[in-house]
Amino acid sequence: MFAYMIRRLVTMALTLLAISFLVFVIIQLPPGDYVTTQIEEMIAQGTAIDAKRAEFLREEYGLNQPFIYQYATWVWGLVHGDLGYSFEHNLPVADVVGDRLFFTMVLNVATVIFIYAVSFPIGAYSATHQYSWNDHGITFLGLLGLATPNFLLALILMYFANVWFGTSIGGLMDPIYQNQPWSFAKFGSVLAHLWVPVLVIGTSGTAGMIRRLRANLLDELQKQYVDTGRAKGLPEGRLLRKYPLRMALNPFIADIGSLLPQIISGSVIVSFVMSLPTTGPMLLDALQSQDMYLAGSFLMFLALLVVVGMFLSDILLAILDPRIRLEGTVGQ
Repeated sequence: MFAYMIRRLVTMALTLLAISFLVFVIIQLPPGDYVTTQIEEMIAQGTAIDAKRAEFLREEYGLNQPFIYQYATWVWGLVHGDLGYSFEHNLPVADVVGDRLFFTMVLNVATVIFIYAVSFPIGAYSATHQYSWNDHGITFLGLLGLATPNFLLALILMYFANVWFGTSIGGLMDPIYQNQPWSFAKFGSVLAHLWVPVLVIGTSGTAGMIRRLRANLLDELQKQYVDTGRAKGLPEGRLLRKYPLRMALNPFIADIGSLLPQIISGSVIVSFVMSLPTTGPMLLDALQSQDMYLAGSFLMFLALLVVVGMFLSDILLAILDPRIRLEGTVGQ
């Protein structure tokens, strides 16, 4: 196990290095650079442009350096915890991001917990009560959740949260707590605002996971080892938990690596609609303005989530399913 983990950590480092190069190439693909984008905006507004000023800005930001030099400087900074400099905000990326990464992690971890906590019991119940009225009702709600756009659900829940609970959902806390130090009151305000975006972002993921768990569990329930367990007199609840449910969970454990990035990517429009202080809107602005270090840092954050999630899913799969072995044996 230890040797496997070392190999995986080395592979993760090489993967992140390759991803960083692709990210930097993709960000540099649009013609021009940040200064060019700013010049075009100033021309559109009728502002005179000083060529010497533009050249000075390119030299100041290092945009006149060769591509490989810019890339090496950025990667070297990432290794040492320096995320680079944001041209748009005229600040280091770490200062610009601030609480946005923290709120993004809080929102998306809460969404993952919501998805798993809701989908597992409902999916297991639907599979063990196949073709019952409750199963048909769950299927209908699941299809409805998959078909409903997140931004539309966000608008509906924002309205009812304001009407029923008196909570003005716009951001992740009341305006009076903005830029204030953390306290119990601020934490309570975050919790009061958090449930709506979690419900909105997690609805489609929950509906899809319920359908997948139901299908996987139905397949496991038809296998011979389940009949053998029943013949030995195992209670249905214990039989379900000990064998078929564990086997049906394999795909969901394997999806840990892709679940968080999918949630973050899918929450961009919801973040705009609900004015959430997450990384989604800022990433879109950074890509539009060619603020390459800010955009690159966000994309590398998503890549880190993927590789770490895949590593955790491999370890958890080996623990969950004894048929999976991380190490090969002689003669195989």
